[in-house]
Amino acid sequence: MIYTRVSTKEQADKNLSLETQKKACNIYTERHGYSVLANFGGTFESAQTDERREFTAMLAFVKKSKQHISYIIVYSLERFSRNDNSIWLSGQLRKLGIEIVSVTQPIDTSSSSGQMQQKMLFLFGEFDNQLRKEKCAAGIKEMLLRGYWPTAPPLGYDNIRVEGKRKIVVNQKGKLLLQAFNWKVNEELNNEAIRQRLAQKGLKLNHQRISEIFRNSFYCGLMAHNMLEGRVIEGNQEKVVSKELFLQVNGLLDQNAHGYKLVEENPAIPLKRFIYCEDCGRLMRGYLAKKKDIHYYKCNTVGCCNNKNAGKLNETFYNILNYFSLQEDAPVEVRDLIKAQMTTTFNEMTDGQQDDLGLLESQLFDLNKKIERLEERYIEEEISTELYNKYGSKYLEEKKGLEEVLWKSSRGGEPHSEHQFSPQFGIKNGV
Repeated sequence: MIYTRVSTKEQADKNLSLETQKKACNIYTERHGYSVLANFGGTFESAQTDERREFTAMLAFVKKSKQHISYIIVYSLERFSRNDNSIWLSGQLRKLGIEIVSVTQPIDTSSSSGQMQQKMLFLFGEFDNQLRKEKCAAGIKEMLLRGYWPTAPPLGYDNIRVEGKRKIVVNQKGKLLLQAFNWKVNEELNNEAIRQRLAQKGLKLNHQRISEIFRNSFYCGLMAHNMLEGRVIEGNQEKVVSKELFLQVNGLLDQNAHGYKLVEENPAIPLKRFIYCEDCGRLMRGYLAKKKDIHYYKCNTVGCCNNKNAGKLNETFYNILNYFSLQEDAPVEVRDLIKAQMTTTFNEMTDGQQDDLGLLESQLFDLNKKIERLEERYIEEEISTELYNKYGSKYLEEKKGLEEVLWKSSRGGEPHSEHQFSPQFGIKNGV
């Protein structure tokens, strides 16, 4: 069996490495009189992980094949694998009677010394990867400190080459986004109205994406990145909006366009996200009607319009609770018994909730690692821009969904404002 690969699409398109590898492997098998049952690879796949389509297909073929397979022929051991799993995998294949044979690194793996030599070569491959990663990370950080964005820019920008140098410039979509910023400031439109206007001009976005764009300081020339450790750098990209306009828009976003103000903890509306709408069953929020200076509870379902005077509803709730209150002269034993029973009942009702939260947080952590790994692979040119954009969008959508579920699970309701995660920077509430 023969396996060939290169790391990137560009390598597959622009050089003859795959053809050279296959030719050398075929010559080797002919010289030794081996019969080739199948060829795998022949494409670009990173060897830093074993989650490779052709590589996985080859292993599946090996396990299911009814014909005995003695060797997997590769051009060099680094074409097979360059991660810490390679030694274990070669050992598992050896248990099946299959040896990995490198055309350019002839090693007799029938002896202990040969097997050790092969393991050393695998380790050197992994070590080389780690060195490249460290150098790449240092290069990315230096690139960011000099104001150059290392990966694909956000919506509204194009990557171009000017005299051999990469530049990030505003495209037609970016000019439409400038109009959106101006609509927000000059006409005080809400995000939904802006979304509809942009759609009429051919730029279709969802409501949450509008909020993310307004919060993304990349558009006013600033850059933030996890490698900058909280610092914000003046970028070299072309600006969509001025800093003044960006700050104006974000000042408006901190206000509510409907004449009421959201407050996280407010003694005047203690029942928000606790009581449910009697019509649609969703949790109700609280707000202050400024003109009347009266607090209300409101259902946020479009078209429901269920508003309740907070003072009256609070009083009703107080009276209900007061019905269950103990007399001041109630025996201590009775109070302790009721307290113990209430604690037990509460624990029974919330049993498993913390486990669920822990599982969600673990999933979010794993997803963040995938996003970081995807970005690293793109920067190191292991994957194409097409794959980066495809899986980057997929992971970010999954992340938004997990964050929303986490919020609902931990707070008992929906996110309380338009402040959302910014996929470009991973920050909240602007810069």
